[in-house]
Amino acid sequence: MELFAQQVMNGLVLGSVYSLVALGVTLIYGTMEIPNFAHGHLYMLGAYVTFAAVTGLDVHYWIGMLIAVGALAVVGVAVERLAFRPLRHAPHVNMMIAAVGLMLFFEALAQIVWGADFRRLASPYGAVVDLWGTTVTEQKLILIVAGIALMALLFLFLKRTPLGAAIEAVSQDRVGAQLVGIDPERISMITFALSAGLAAAAAALIAPINLISPSMGLVVGLKAFVIVVIGGMGSVAGAIICGYGLALAESLGGTYVATGYQDLIAFAILALVLTVRPSGLFAKGA
Repeated sequence: MELFAQQVMNGLVLGSVYSLVALGVTLIYGTMEIPNFAHGHLYMLGAYVTFAAVTGLDVHYWIGMLIAVGALAVVGVAVERLAFRPLRHAPHVNMMIAAVGLMLFFEALAQIVWGADFRRLASPYGAVVDLWGTTVTEQKLILIVAGIALMALLFLFLKRTPLGAAIEAVSQDRVGAQLVGIDPERISMITFALSAGLAAAAAALIAPINLISPSMGLVVGLKAFVIVVIGGMGSVAGAIICGYGLALAESLGGTYVATGYQDLIAFAILALVLTVRPSGLFAKGA
């Protein structure tokens, strides 16, 4: 039972990261129908900016996180305006090619600026605590609590604010939202900034736990797309539920089945869900 509880805790840690990144993917797809394959690399840049702020500017960890969220929000706006907006009326494959190009650009940029070596960010919360028979660091507990808090704030923002309602309106019917006075281009720009900020927050939270590298966004980005497809493209609830579900499946599967097959679990679940329910488990209107 102690081993089981430990793996559940690890799944909650990983699930918080998966869900935050997947939320950004699903928000962008909902408002612009863009499969932003470069979103995982925005997550990677968030980790590096946090590292640079804490080690280079000598600021506190939380200040470094805020700097990373703000910087990546600006990057998100630039990506939307410079890479995707000009392709709005182009064939859909052009946006996919642009996203792949951004992946390569961001990874090369990280290697030029910070090098190809792994980096480690020291955590100010490295103490180990006992919790329900498991040992866990304070940083992991902070990650879980902060991740859940950010998701709750996002949900309240979408449901309780005029701007959140505008984002949901554009995701439901872009033309209809424009007819009632909502500017879809402005909403798309804000959504990109919000999504990139969420990715940066997730990266900053896990940076003291995992090593930072230019390729760290590739696997997380792929898992985020798997989560979004399983949960239903554009479904916020689906991204959160499936993010935690997939992370728990990977953590428990890697322990009780085989560690070597851990990364295959996501794609096995994806194949199963697409066979049974191609539109996703929580797809709108499914």
